[in-house]
Amino acid sequence: MNKSRRTTTYAHYGVLIILSLVTLLPVLWVMLSSFKPQSELFRIPLTFIPQEWTLENYVSSLKAGNFPIYFSNTVWVAVVSTALTVLINVMAGYALAKYVFVGRNAIFTIMIATLMIPLQVIMIPIFLQLKQLGMLNTLWGIIIPPAATPTGVFLARQYLVTLPDSLIEATRIDGAREATIFFRLILPMSKPIVATIAIFSFMWRWNDYLWPLIVITDNRKQTIQQALANFVGQLQINWSDLLAMTTIAIIPVILVFLTFQRFFFSGIAAGSVKG
Repeated sequence: MNKSRRTTTYAHYGVLIILSLVTLLPVLWVMLSSFKPQSELFRIPLTFIPQEWTLENYVSSLKAGNFPIYFSNTVWVAVVSTALTVLINVMAGYALAKYVFVGRNAIFTIMIATLMIPLQVIMIPIFLQLKQLGMLNTLWGIIIPPAATPTGVFLARQYLVTLPDSLIEATRIDGAREATIFFRLILPMSKPIVATIAIFSFMWRWNDYLWPLIVITDNRKQTIQQALANFVGQLQINWSDLLAMTTIAIIPVILVFLTFQRFFFSGIAAGSVKG
């Protein structure tokens, strides 16, 4: 690598590092400020790193209301929703990629077209359907409706198109059933796209506020996003406790992304190919 090319590469890395720091700055400020006492938050000049570290904000926030229950509700909704979303979307993507049947392309086109329909348009019909099924005010009412997503099916289908048909045919010749092929061959070979769908699904479900607000009325069944919104009072806001709650809400998303990040980029790249 010559000197000019090396300089250009270092410059690109420098710009990316600066942009990353700018993007992460608000998140770092929230996390560090959650360890500040209330008096330091409004001290002029503002401090980025706490001058006086305290865990009292976390202690008081965990004792406030039913926050541990909200947190466990959100963990249950996010984990179960993610598992169902991965299973359903990869199954649908596998069928659209490897099975030949009449109307396959039409189904795929219609499914992609649903990406243009916002949730607000279909919210009332879904709500009425959940009411008929008796799933209102239950965590399953949050989990079931968004289990199948057109984005997930699209990514799964585009990735599975790249897998060799000869390998699947050889497995069928050996006498393997379709369920065995899917769970013991297709899923292990689809780790990148599974991780990609899992990250997207977990983030969507964990950060979702509108749909749980519509479905859930029981205070003990609310999610963490509702808890954060309810913690903001009309006349007074305890910013120290709110920042501590926000930090607790951010940590699971970061952990999930760090766990699956090595598959994430390869899954996005493979899912974007033309099938």
